Amino acid sequence: MLHDLSSLIPPQGVEILLVVFLSFLIGLERQEGLGVAERYRFGGIRTFPLIGLIGYAMGLLSGDQWGLLAAGFAVVGAFLWLSYWHKLQTQAVAGVTTEISGLTTYVIGALISREHFWVATTVAILAVLLLELKVFLESLTERIAAPEVLTFTKFLLLTFVILPILPDQDFTKFQLNPFKIWMVVVAVSGLSYGGYLLQKVTHGKGGVLLSALVGGAYSSTFTTVVLAKRSRACPTPSPHLYSGSILLASGVMYLRFLVLVWLFNHALAQKIAMPFAVLAVVGMAGGWLWTLRVDPGASADQGGVASKNPLELSVAFTFAVLFVGVIVLTQYALAYFGRGGIYGLAAIMGVSDVEPFVMGLTQAAGRAAPLSLAAASIVVAAASNNLAKGFFALGFADRRTGRQSLALLMALTLAGLVPLLWSSLR
Repeated sequence: MLHDLSSLIPPQGVEILLVVFLSFLIGLERQEGLGVAERYRFGGIRTFPLIGLIGYAMGLLSGDQWGLLAAGFAVVGAFLWLSYWHKLQTQAVAGVTTEISGLTTYVIGALISREHFWVATTVAILAVLLLELKVFLESLTERIAAPEVLTFTKFLLLTFVILPILPDQDFTKFQLNPFKIWMVVVAVSGLSYGGYLLQKVTHGKGGVLLSALVGGAYSSTFTTVVLAKRSRACPTPSPHLYSGSILLASGVMYLRFLVLVWLFNHALAQKIAMPFAVLAVVGMAGGWLWTLRVDPGASADQGGVASKNPLELSVAFTFAVLFVGVIVLTQYALAYFGRGGIYGLAAIMGVSDVEPFVMGLTQAAGRAAPLSLAAASIVVAAASNNLAKGFFALGFADRRTGRQSLALLMALTLAGLVPLLWSSLR
């Protein structure tokens, strides 16, 4: 029966019904504002289906050519321009959303005439969503500050403008690949940006513990310094809360490194996966348990850790330069000093910015350096970084918090060196 019924309806009939339905949805949404007193709005529940049918008919008439279709678009656009001009003459604030919706409806009809059914349906649904979410979308301008929009734009610049134009080939005897180098910059910046956004969302809501958890994904070193300074400024001493949170942030650091390494060298990531996962659990669980110890007279601190913008272009370019320098130094150290030279470089880099060294090893592992040596060097660098953070906390925090932080991070440093005893990292 259904087959007999479908044979009675020509294919164009189904297309016309789709045009009317999608255009009707847009017209129904626009109809809501027509009853507002002293407010003019073009079209409604009947006008928009007519515009869609015009677009469909012009698409059929034009065939493989675009002249008639473009002429129809120009005529409809002219009528919509008259409507907008009338708004400008009669209203203090004249929006152009309805007129643009009319042009969109014409295009939907034309798309269906060319059998682009999925595209036409998607455009219509997205148009209705954008029209219905007017209040929510306009409120975003109050929720999202201009600097945040600029920060996101910088991330898009790093990812979709700079990255695609870089050559994907090796240069010099050090096998420096501009595309892969910048891909590392994008990955590190992207992970930091994710932590930065989480910091913005939880600022002032999650307290010290949550700030440490989120901050560890952003930068455990930066989080350590900030928490240490805040412990000194806290009106009531809370050494267990702050030192435990600092340890927790360092535990998250191991997960961060594991993710970054996995993105660029799966074989190397497999080497460090088990020890780093264990160290992450030890650091995070140990830090959380330490914060449960009650400090007499301590007050619950609900403030978040304010993040600095991780997507400054100067920071990205500086990281790229450091990354290239570390690749060169690693190959020189391996060539002239062997295993001891790599370990020494790992210990030195851990005191400063450890990420360029870790990411440099993802490029050298399996080529300039054996996988086991690269994995062991990452272990040394992470342990060195933990020790450095312990001394940072000792210098910036109050006395009790600093001592506890140093002791906890020294314990994590020693635990972090245990994987060197494993045969898989020798």
